[in-house]
Amino acid sequence: MTTHGDPATQSGAPAVAARTGSTDAGEDPPATTGDDSLPAALAGLRAAIGAARFPLVLPSAEPARRTGAALTDQLDDYLIPRLARLDAPLLVVVGGSTGAGKSTLVNSLVQARVSAAGVLRPTTRSPVLVCNPADAAWFRQGELLPGLTRTNEPSEDPRTLHLVTAPALPAGLAFLDAPDIDSVVDANRALAGQLLAAADLWLFVTTAARYADAVPWELLRSARSRGAVIAMVLDRVPPEAADEVAAHLSEMLAAQDLGAAPLFVLPETWVDGQGLLPDRVTAPLAGWFARLAADADARAAVVRQTLDGALASLHPTVEGLAEAAEEQLAAADALDERVRAAYRGAHRTVEQGLRDGRLLRGEVLARWQEFVGTGEFFRTLEARIGRLRDRVVAAVTGRPAPAAELRTAIESQLVTLLRGVAAEAAENAYTGWKAHPAGAALLEPALAHPADDLPERAERMVRDWQRGVLALVRAEGGDKRFVARTAAYAVNATGLAVMIAVFASTAFIPTGLEVATGAGTTVAAQAVLQAIFGDQAVRTLANKARADLLDRVRALLDDEAARFLTRTEQARPAADTAAELRRAAGRVEAARHRSGFAEATGATLPAGEEGLS
Repeated sequence: MTTHGDPATQSGAPAVAARTGSTDAGEDPPATTGDDSLPAALAGLRAAIGAARFPLVLPSAEPARRTGAALTDQLDDYLIPRLARLDAPLLVVVGGSTGAGKSTLVNSLVQARVSAAGVLRPTTRSPVLVCNPADAAWFRQGELLPGLTRTNEPSEDPRTLHLVTAPALPAGLAFLDAPDIDSVVDANRALAGQLLAAADLWLFVTTAARYADAVPWELLRSARSRGAVIAMVLDRVPPEAADEVAAHLSEMLAAQDLGAAPLFVLPETWVDGQGLLPDRVTAPLAGWFARLAADADARAAVVRQTLDGALASLHPTVEGLAEAAEEQLAAADALDERVRAAYRGAHRTVEQGLRDGRLLRGEVLARWQEFVGTGEFFRTLEARIGRLRDRVVAAVTGRPAPAAELRTAIESQLVTLLRGVAAEAAENAYTGWKAHPAGAALLEPALAHPADDLPERAERMVRDWQRGVLALVRAEGGDKRFVARTAAYAVNATGLAVMIAVFASTAFIPTGLEVATGAGTTVAAQAVLQAIFGDQAVRTLANKARADLLDRVRALLDDEAARFLTRTEQARPAADTAAELRRAAGRVEAARHRSGFAEATGATLPAGEEGLS
């Protein structure tokens, strides 16, 4: 076996002594209140990440959820407990690809069969932690990896941690045999990544046949980005290819800025009756770990370098979460705007319908003509306007019809218009959401149409508006003698005229279309109302009634839009999510600098030694 990397110096370890640092040049450290210690800052970041939600279906959502879960695990499993106990035993997590021989290597290093090894995959179903009996209390307490249940027996449950003591393993050092990083079992792969994030030192085991696989290199690059201390084992190397394969792997490590990682090459060999590798094969690696265990300063430097690397990686990783949270808010706003635009268009259609005279056609026009033509409109009005009667009656013809039929016609015309615009708005909003990935996930078929009770609500709204017009006539005509003398009928008849006025543009100043359509009825009605109230009062009545109607229409359409908007409201993350994440990450970074962790001096690992090739 040969080794590579003498002596192996990995940069990034902080100085031991705490001192005041500074943030990046040109940036002021975030303002802090209360406890500004590093543990408190980490607790605040943990809370901010836990509160962040990414419910809308976007390309960034699932990666953000995975990143948030990974950060939470790393904070709980490693950063917070390790920061509380820097003198705890050094945890070496042994990771690698399927069949790389991790369990066999761990068993051989501790000289006991503590982890199951075999040809069936996956072999390691629950992680196995091996330590010296003197260190067992620390790992049994559960401060490190608190989410894993401790057990003294082998388990098939991946959420348990099998604790084993081995007197042959030096105190101050522990091995954790992790599941395969490329396991066919999803839970095993996730657990392997979680355990590697809790390592003080990552021992990657690969083989001569698989050292170039993509999955290990992805994790190695992640380790490098976190500033973690790494050692490599190249297992099962044919003796005749040892130099060539080791040289190629060394080149690959250097290309990934991992050239300082110690590399141990283990040749193909046999195992004894207990499934252990020969001592002569494992002696160089075992000796390297023994020297590391015996050197308290080296262990402390490894812990601090990995800890600082993990702390330094938090800020850019949390920035990614903040950006994903902003994308969630932007998507929610975009979905809301598509809905609001659809219903604004519906409101504009109603408003245009009141301006262009279209509502004066058909049944409303016929009933208005009949109502005026009977003479009922003038029956109880002031004698001083009686002279208008002959002109109005001459202008219209038709069978007598009661005022109720005119009100019904007005109601029916408005309800028909409202049902049409609501249906169009629902279809437009539905189509707009369907074209957006986040919106499509929130849809259900019923949203493509107005609510089932829309016709009833529209009818009720129109009737309420009609009552409001009558109340308006009473209020505006309160000082007019005709209201007092002619009582309810005058109010009712005048109110109907005001409703008709609302259906024409510019408050009864007739356009050519209105004259043609109304056959002069708008002119007659305008003359009647002006005779009662005066020209300006006519305009005021019509404008107020029109504004009241449009307000009620807007409320009705807002209720329809709410069927969509409540869905985005329920899915929308808190508006300050991104800001809270950035503030929390900034506090951690500032506390990291103040603590001295950011002042790197380099972790010098024990030198390797030449072994058998």
